[in-house]
Amino acid sequence: MRAGGHIRMRGVLRHPRTPPAAAALLSLAAAVELLLRANGDIPLPLALSLALGTTVPVAALGGGATLGRGSRSSTSGAALPASAAAMLALAPFHVLTLAGLCALLVALHQAGRHGPRLLAVLLALPFVVYAVTAASAEGAGERVMTVLVAVCAGVAAGTGIARSARDTALVNSAAERAIAETLHEHAARGERARIARELHDVVAHHISMIAVQAETARLTTAGLPTAGAERFLAIGDTARTALTEMRRLLGVLREDAGPVTPDRRPQPGLEQIGELVDEARDASAAAVRLIVEGPVRPLDPGVELSAYRIVQEALTNSRRHAPGAPVDVELHYTQDALRLRVRDNGPSPHSSDGLDAGHGLLGMRERATMVGGELRAGPARRGGFLIEATFPAPVREHAA
Repeated sequence: MRAGGHIRMRGVLRHPRTPPAAAALLSLAAAVELLLRANGDIPLPLALSLALGTTVPVAALGGGATLGRGSRSSTSGAALPASAAAMLALAPFHVLTLAGLCALLVALHQAGRHGPRLLAVLLALPFVVYAVTAASAEGAGERVMTVLVAVCAGVAAGTGIARSARDTALVNSAAERAIAETLHEHAARGERARIARELHDVVAHHISMIAVQAETARLTTAGLPTAGAERFLAIGDTARTALTEMRRLLGVLREDAGPVTPDRRPQPGLEQIGELVDEARDASAAAVRLIVEGPVRPLDPGVELSAYRIVQEALTNSRRHAPGAPVDVELHYTQDALRLRVRDNGPSPHSSDGLDAGHGLLGMRERATMVGGELRAGPARRGGFLIEATFPAPVREHAA
């Protein structure tokens, strides 16, 4: 019941006819009060003019729309004459009515909420100044009335300004949330599209090679028993089925990622590490060195891609947590492994807790584990932060 009554009240306040009706009622009440208080000291036409000058502007507060949503120009245009008439009625002539005071407070509140905030302060300021400067020259009743008007005027303008600030903060907060959700969704779609590309370029390539090699072995192996040929045929069929299912999965990922611009470039590998280091050096204006030890040789595409992505993420984290610090990227090729080290020389080690769990250390560990490697990360002995990864990289014998 309370909620329904509140909604109905808000509907009444926002009705286009509410401001004129309120102005008419306040004007009638002010006129009746002046007639009852008339003592001949002030000409009645002058007193009525001041009373109407205070109450009639309320009709314009809605700006032809609603009392709660008046435009800035209509609110300012109504608050100025209402405040001027109220000040004249209070100070020289002492004929400010209760209805006029109500109209003044409504005008000041609306000016603070929908008009320029400085205007609301300036309109309320004369009442405060008058209460301070003229209170000693008035009688007790006049002093109470003057202080009451000044306090009410300041509160009305202040609550309007506070409501305006609150409304602005709510709008800004909603806009920030919408932008953050959009960016998060865009990043998630981009990540799904990237995963789909990597699955297609690495895993699908290996599965297709299994199918081709099984078919080749079945057709070219001399003296192959029938059972062996059937097994090779089954291997090829299974690989082709797996490839079909993977393509369906990739289709789902790409659909979920939304319309994206096709990226026809091959996935990066260790050959592009030099370009990555150059880009990091140019972006951070810091010393970034690439150190390569051992005989360089092509590795498994999955290993190369994982190593590249780990170096990329490590350089990004170094720029984020130790901006301007020198960074060393080391690749050490051994007989059966690739050892990767990325170390920044920041003034203090940045905690691994500061890295995003989805795209930081956890993501790098998952990449290393995916290809049979391992990754360690933590503060370096001589300061800074160190990331070490080891990948299996046996020497491959290429067929002639």
